[in-house]
Amino acid sequence: MLLCCGEALIDMIESRGADGRVSYSAHVGGAIFNTAIALGRLRISPGFLSGLSQDMFGTQLLEALKASHVDVSHVILSDRPATLAFVQLTDGHAVYTFYDENTAGRMLDPSELPEIPETVNALYFGGISLISEPCGEFYAALAEREAADRVIALDPNIRPGFIRDEPRYRARLEQMLGLADIVKVSDEDLNWIVPGSGSLAEKIDEIRARGAKLVILTKGSAGASGWLPTGGEISVVAQRVEMVDTVGAGDTFNAGVLAHLQQAGALDKAALGDIGPDLLRDALAFGTRVAGVTVSRAGANPPWAQELE
Repeated sequence: MLLCCGEALIDMIESRGADGRVSYSAHVGGAIFNTAIALGRLRISPGFLSGLSQDMFGTQLLEALKASHVDVSHVILSDRPATLAFVQLTDGHAVYTFYDENTAGRMLDPSELPEIPETVNALYFGGISLISEPCGEFYAALAEREAADRVIALDPNIRPGFIRDEPRYRARLEQMLGLADIVKVSDEDLNWIVPGSGSLAEKIDEIRARGAKLVILTKGSAGASGWLPTGGEISVVAQRVEMVDTVGAGDTFNAGVLAHLQQAGALDKAALGDIGPDLLRDALAFGTRVAGVTVSRAGANPPWAQELE
């Protein structure tokens, strides 16, 4: 099992009526949640670990996970409220405002770390769940405990406007980068993690120096590149589609890559170091393919496996 560890929230997505009035509709979301949903729809049978509210929004999230064949036995339920993210779309691109004080997802504490069954071969982390306290410490402690025996995949998916204590977050991110076997970053993420005027290639080298076996860089419409354990670079072009919005695109890309690696038996500590160019190219191409479906329709709505057959 690939266990997705991180936030689930409700995206309140803006719409504007003919009279100009703005309204918001509730959609399930969250970076890690979206990836778990996409993996489930791709027949990977993932698990999900997070704190979920027992309120109406938490119930909506839980039911959505089950409907996409995600194992929810690791979810930690509480009476705290759900996290809300109000989403403003400008030319299809999303800008987020989060409401996350005292929520079920945020208030996870390292003392609550669950036992992870032997059936879990890889854990996936990232998103805003690594920013907030105390859940950021919860997920970092989990990765630290499990990194010796299981593959750790990380997508920081950085939201600068959500960060309140930048030095503390940077320290946690450095810890996670040192534990991760797979690191996926966007070009914007990379420039935030490694500031300065260096080239993207130079900054990728800095990420690789922290220990990751596989580093992946997404560049929006310019496609994606991956760096093999041996250092070779593989690039693929983006799918050409009519874009509706980018909500969940990166999360779905991650699911496509991880799904392909899982099906190939490569999400293993030893096997990951032997990934060759053909497997990486195929994984990146599948990631761009499933992400292309997501951006072609409204919201984070990743494709089912049968849509890709």
